[in-house]
Amino acid sequence: MMTEKKRSRHFTAKELRLNLYITQLLVLLISIILAWLLFDSPQDVLTLFVWDPIRILLIGGGAAICIVMLDYVAMKLFPESWFDDGGINERVFHGIGIIHLACVTLLIGFAEEFLFRGIVQTQFGFWVASLTFAVLHVRYIRKPFLFTFVLVISMFLGCLFELTGNLFITIFAHFLTDFMMGLHLREGVDNKGDEY
Repeated sequence: MMTEKKRSRHFTAKELRLNLYITQLLVLLISIILAWLLFDSPQDVLTLFVWDPIRILLIGGGAAICIVMLDYVAMKLFPESWFDDGGINERVFHGIGIIHLACVTLLIGFAEEFLFRGIVQTQFGFWVASLTFAVLHVRYIRKPFLFTFVLVISMFLGCLFELTGNLFITIFAHFLTDFMMGLHLREGVDNKGDEY
């Protein structure tokens, strides 16, 4: 049986990124279709986006720092094998420029938060949104620690949305978390050299 790491080696970093872009654009398209079907008007959707830069930076940024610190502590406490995603994240971020990384992580943060917090959570509830978000990260399902970690992050972002009612805050938190982790992976892989 081929391991996930070996399967992922069949794809170049460019192909993995293309897969990521396609997946996120599909998530965004599904979000738009569901918003059109489930909300009474476009105005109802727009009320989820509140432009309040100070709260977005402070609350969203603070949430991102908490998530990254939790990840850092977990990496110090638990075996490295618990975090192994088959090398996919490292390959996606290896060699990527800072602006490219910012654009990719902003797309991920916007698309996923719009779908899971903005659409699923508002229409079907906190638990459905949190579980669906975790299941979307399908490659983690057979990795109990990674799946649980993603579920906890999803629940945290769901609580953040419940408390603030502002998608921009959860989008910024998601973006900044992914951006900081992407920088770490990018630097870590660059320092080790390309293993693939």
